[in-house]
Parts: sequence; structure tokens; C-alpha cells
Amino acid sequence: MPEAPADEKLWERLMETWVLSERDVTRAVESVGRDALMDRVIDRLTEGLAEVGRGRRALSPQRGGFNREEPVPGIWEWMPHREAGDSITLKAVGYSPANPGRFGLPTIIGTVARFDDTTGSLTALIDGVLLTAIRTGAASAVASRLLAAPDSRVVGLIGSGAQSVTQLHALTRVFPVERVLTWDADPSHAASLADRVAFLGLDVQVAEPHRIAAEADIICTATTVPVGGGPVLPADAVFRPHLHINAIGADLVGKTELPLDLLRRAHVSPDHPEQARHEGECQQLEPHEIGLSLGELCADPAAADALRGRLTVFDSTGLALEDHLAMEVLLEVAAEHDLGLRLQIEHHPADALDPYSPTGTHADADTAAHTAAMAVDRT
Repeated sequence: MPEAPADEKLWERLMETWVLSERDVTRAVESVGRDALMDRVIDRLTEGLAEVGRGRRALSPQRGGFNREEPVPGIWEWMPHREAGDSITLKAVGYSPANPGRFGLPTIIGTVARFDDTTGSLTALIDGVLLTAIRTGAASAVASRLLAAPDSRVVGLIGSGAQSVTQLHALTRVFPVERVLTWDADPSHAASLADRVAFLGLDVQVAEPHRIAAEADIICTATTVPVGGGPVLPADAVFRPHLHINAIGADLVGKTELPLDLLRRAHVSPDHPEQARHEGECQQLEPHEIGLSLGELCADPAAADALRGRLTVFDSTGLALEDHLAMEVLLEVAAEHDLGLRLQIEHHPADALDPYSPTGTHADADTAAHTAAMAVDRT
């Protein structure tokens, strides 16, 4: 039988969207294990960011969004990344600090979509909640491995919410962590962290910020402090000379977590320099006070070696390249373990010039397959 033309093969591949449900993502994690999955994302981010630093890969555009005051304050954002000639990844994500207490939902809820760059067809759709948490922790591990003391054993967590779990998990994959000091504006969050990270087998203690500043080798700040409500680390704290800080929570215009004097004494490395000046810790700094980007450090580890042993800050605002790479890893795992559903979500009429023309038998087949799959899930 003669081989189908290339355009026809492309059409067949783009007829369906690969959908990974929440259950599929959970199965993906269970299939390879939390540690192995985190390791893969850390390695993939290191490689991808190094390519950006070498000029071989484009940095994602800045994200855009809507601020929301009522009924629950927060923001809704869209984060695009394009791999020219291959794909476009787009994350739609909501940040709603009142979600856990008011609705029992995560503070960060999102969905990540993958599109074919040639045709615009939707090729994959996946939950963004776990993906965001994993890639944010992985990014901190990438930065910390470059800048923190290699024998770092004490981690401080300012903010004990969902992000603290993956921040800590990622750091344990690259450092010999033994002790964790945590604080949260909500004491119940700090008190419950030990149970949530019990799988790591660490000594977790609730401590005040001054003690965390004095004893930690690495500190992660991941709080929901309101705009203008920082800093969350005391300005008069005494820090260890080699302290490295992963500043995660500055994700809105006017929202910062770190004291200005600390930033001016540190080498501040942003993930996305332009975006960080708009809504990260770098909002507080002049351009000449901002150091090498994370991509530049990944591309030139020797430059990072020269900074190790002094006060350093990773200004993590989050970028769509990280989502793109984490999604890549999850899709690879899903393929390895035959997870997800192939659905015809898009309307592809038989006559591309007539939107009312029938779509053929594909829709009926997809509907039947989806119905059967749902029936299996319910059993």
C-alpha cells in the first residue's frame, strides 16, 4: 500500500487532541515515582534554560493577565511559549489566595494546552496545577544547585502552603537536606507541613523568621503576602554569609517578599529579566543592580561558581518555557505508560470552506470511545 502524503499524515495526527485528566497526571506520577519525575523536570529545565542562555532558544514572552478584586481578589494570566516550526504551549492560570480557605481549592489553578505551530491545531491538553508546582520547585533546584553551598543541609521555608512542598522536594534531590525550618502567617499551615512532606523523612520544625534567617543555608519564600505587604523576611535579620534565597512569591505588580537592603547586598538572578522588573523582586532594583539571569548561569556554570559563598537571590517569576518543558516530560511519561484519551475536540468539516459540512465518522468514533472510557473510570 503506498505511503500517505506528508500533508495527509499531518492531518491524521492533528485530528485528535491528547487529553490528560487529573487522574492521568496522578497515574503518571505514580508510574515513575515523585523523585524520578522531579529529577527529569530538573534536568530538562537545566538543559532548556542553558539553551536560552546560549542564544539557541527563545525566551518566552512576558505573561499577560487580568487583575480581579471581586468577589475574590486575585489574577488570571496567560503564559505562551513558542517552539518555531513545532509547537506553541499556552498556560491559562489563576492565582486566588482565598481559594484554600473559602473553597477548599488550590491557590493556583491552571490548564496547559499544546498547539501545532504549523496549523494551530490543539494537540494536547493537561492539568496545570501539579505541573506548575513541580516546575516551580524544579526551577528553584536549578538555581540553588548553581548558587547555594553544595553541602546545604538546612532549608528555611517562609510560607508553608502548597508551593513549599515541591520547593522542598526539589531541593532534596540536589542537596543533602537534613532539617527544615518553616513559618507561615497561618500557623495551621506551618504546623501541617511536617505531615505533608513526611515522604521526605526530614526533621521539620516551626520557627520564627529571625531564626530561619540565622540558621538556614537556603531559604524559599512562597507567600500570599498582599501588594505592598512585604517584606516577609525581617529587614534586621542576620543571615548566613553564604545564604541563597529562592524568592517565589513576587508574582504581581507591587508584590515583593524581600527587604531592599538584602537585595542590594546580594547577586540577584532573575528567571525572566524583563518580567522580573515588572512583577518580581527586581521591581525594587535599578537595572544595573540586577545580576546574570538563570539562563546565563545555566549556560556558564563557571560564572555561578564565582558567586557561590556569597548572598544570592533567585528571582522566580515563572515563565512559560518552564511549563513547556514540564509538559514535555509529563507527555513522555504518559506515552511510556499509555495514559490519556485521544479526543476530537476541534471541528474539522469535510469541506474546510464550509463550516456546516459534516465532519465524517471521526466524531462518532471519538464520542463512543470517550463514553466507553468514562464508563471504565466510573467502575
